Amino acid sequence: MGSKKRNPSETPLLESTVAPNPFRQLEQWLHDARQTSLREPGAMALATSGHEGRPSMRVVLLKHLDENGLVFYTNYESRKGREIGENRSGALLFFWDSLARQVRVEGELVQIGQEESAAYFKTRPRMSQIGAWASRQSSPIPDRSSLELTVKQLRKEFAGKDIPLPPFWGGYRLIPVVFEFWQGRRDRLHDRLRFTHVAGSWKLDRLAP
Repeated sequence: MGSKKRNPSETPLLESTVAPNPFRQLEQWLHDARQTSLREPGAMALATSGHEGRPSMRVVLLKHLDENGLVFYTNYESRKGREIGENRSGALLFFWDSLARQVRVEGELVQIGQEESAAYFKTRPRMSQIGAWASRQSSPIPDRSSLELTVKQLRKEFAGKDIPLPPFWGGYRLIPVVFEFWQGRRDRLHDRLRFTHVAGSWKLDRLAP
């Protein structure tokens, strides 16, 4: 008789078992999250602030992860885009309640290249492409019907055509300097392992819960 499979949320996070590269550890935890019933396992809270230092936060979706950083897409003229233009420091937070896990990532936010943004834009559903053109994100609008009218006009304008990348829309990459992996424990003595990028390598510390 086979042994019962252990829930990842019951597995302690130890220095001896964590991946030595935080990108690999994040990939593993994302893989575990995708095995659950979560609708958007790649959802992450993004914190930014402008020159005034007043923070703001919203949820964005992780679209790409590699050794260069974590990529998401948005309107460059949105509040987040304006704040990144003033202050490139940012932070991301993943939280997977069913796994009792969270990951914090801190670093610098930079725009990705237009070619990379255009390649991703082509993969989006057509209505999502039109929505990117229609929405002047974070700007006041008179009412819902005005937005729907803009969408209707754009559908007519782009009928039978490929929809190009809007000049005000594209990707940002957060280049990490800190990762913190948090694993919940029933005794509230949670595991917290922090990776800090120092002189080209990752330094690992355990933090008090």
